[in-house]
Amino acid sequence: METPERAPAQGPAEQPTGQRKETPAENATDAATDTATTTATSAPTDDAPDEPAPEPASEPAPERAAELRRLDADPFTGEERFRAVFDESGIGIRLGDLEGRTVMVNQAFAQMIGHSRPAAAALHDADLLHPDQEGAEEAAARHRDLLAGRVDRVKLRRRFRHSSGRLLWTSMTMSLIRDATGQPVYTLSLVEDISEQHELQERLRHQAQHDPLTGLPNRALFFERLEAATSGQDARVGVCYLDLDGFKAVNDTLGHHMGDDLLAHVADRLADRIGAADRLIARMGGDEFVVLVERSTGLAQVTAIAEEVLRALDAPFEIGGQRVSVSASIGVVEQAAAQTTPAELMTAADASLYWAKHEGKGRWRCWEPDRAAREVTRQRLATTMRPAIEQGEFHLEYQPLVDLRDGALRGVEALVRWNHPRLGRIAPSVFIGLAEETGAIVPLGRWILTEACSRAAEWAAAIGRECPFLSVNLTVRQMWESDVVRDVLRALEVSGLPPALLQLELTESDLLGDAGRPVEALNELAHAGVRIAIDDFGTGYSNLAYLSMLPVHALKLDGMFVQGFGTTDRSGSRNDTIVTALVRLAHSLGITVTAEGVEREEQVSGLRAADCDLAQGWYFARPVSAEDLTAMLLRGTPPPGAGPAVRDR
Repeated sequence: METPERAPAQGPAEQPTGQRKETPAENATDAATDTATTTATSAPTDDAPDEPAPEPASEPAPERAAELRRLDADPFTGEERFRAVFDESGIGIRLGDLEGRTVMVNQAFAQMIGHSRPAAAALHDADLLHPDQEGAEEAAARHRDLLAGRVDRVKLRRRFRHSSGRLLWTSMTMSLIRDATGQPVYTLSLVEDISEQHELQERLRHQAQHDPLTGLPNRALFFERLEAATSGQDARVGVCYLDLDGFKAVNDTLGHHMGDDLLAHVADRLADRIGAADRLIARMGGDEFVVLVERSTGLAQVTAIAEEVLRALDAPFEIGGQRVSVSASIGVVEQAAAQTTPAELMTAADASLYWAKHEGKGRWRCWEPDRAAREVTRQRLATTMRPAIEQGEFHLEYQPLVDLRDGALRGVEALVRWNHPRLGRIAPSVFIGLAEETGAIVPLGRWILTEACSRAAEWAAAIGRECPFLSVNLTVRQMWESDVVRDVLRALEVSGLPPALLQLELTESDLLGDAGRPVEALNELAHAGVRIAIDDFGTGYSNLAYLSMLPVHALKLDGMFVQGFGTTDRSGSRNDTIVTALVRLAHSLGITVTAEGVEREEQVSGLRAADCDLAQGWYFARPVSAEDLTAMLLRGTPPPGAGPAVRDR
């Protein structure tokens, strides 16, 4: 039988024939055979809690027990048995001393590291093990536990050096061989090459953490790194969250394969232009990418990266023989790690991205806590608006429309107000747009129409023929998403208000920007006797051809024409000319004209000179409650605040 190789410095001296002297290696063999603390011989696996050896199920038969005692009592037989196990094992075995020197190795271990047995037996731990070990501190602690007798064995993943220079990933189970007094003498390591398994795991890990289309880190890896970046108490973290502008058009017109190619090209350009050791560029999904600055030096650094991204996307991409251009909207956030969490950071980045998109795309916007707070309040208002209608939180005020010829009150415009139980009075400029966005404008508009018509019917019954008409605002969303004709006719029927006393206002942009259903509805309502007015005229399309095509009874000039009206500067002179021309044109078509936003007496004089029909504004009266307007109508007095030029007539 071949004697196991050992380090030359510890090799046995040549002995005379017929004499036999034990070598240190053979002493180690005897110790490994005889001691009660020899290692388990199971194949090493991944790290797992140590388990005690199972107790024998029963005592062996007497004959078998005698054979075992005979074998144990025969040193030569015991040594041969150990050597056979040692030499023929398919698992690498290394016996070492407590200073890290190798005492002996088996053939499997030598082959594993690419050395002969004599060469392998001459290697120290420092020669065998790669210095940069994963979990080195934990491994050292567990080794100390082994030497102290707190555990019987330890299982570790260790990287060994191969003679070719490559690294081997191994699973190693280490135990101690002790002398008769219980003192550790040798370390016994069972070593298994798991490099293929490790490489497979790494490939699977890479696939799980990287986007297959672009090769960039994916959402999972990004959040893993973000979690680590925000765990440092003294660190700062920055994020640029970007969404490609115009990507959907590429997908829709050129096909998804071109869209995929574009995403891959964008990823390559971002990696080339802004890649750095302290930055992680990841694809979040779809056409969204993110840049994580793990050790930010401040907001200026992160906004500079956002600028780099925009510049990187300036040049078009050559894809499939075509030039394709995209830009990006970017949300920027930079905060101290101790003051945020990954979820909060990404919520802020997402909100900032939305702001950039909303403001015109191809730009970046920084996170603003105050703006975000307003957005949160706005969102809360959106969710409470419909219940607020049912709970009676809305009410109407009415602003008079005054005849410029005699100062008489000819009409009133119904204006909705919201008295929130917690936030108080909320301006229409805040909630009207929100109602349109959420669709709450449909039930709100229906309530306004019903309530206003009911009030106007009461005034008509009390005053008679001189009752002013009622003007109610509609939005284009109401025209599209509700049966507005049915709603209007129903309100008139229930209230008893004559159709001629109802005027419906739509803004110029709403009315002239849509065709089809809104126009059909307006024609039907006009046929029923309802007046139609174009509000804010002069601020939208200003397509005068529509005036002859639509059933328009009145124009309401936007306040911007009135502000400079009657002044002596050049802009005021132009306004005079424009208003005069519009009034003449409207009158030639049988359309009356109302001026909005009248605040000064010189404006009243100029409008009267231009032959404008009606005026509305704080010069005459602010919006008042239904009760105050009722009293005003019953007294027959002019609106409070009417100028002396009107009162004197």
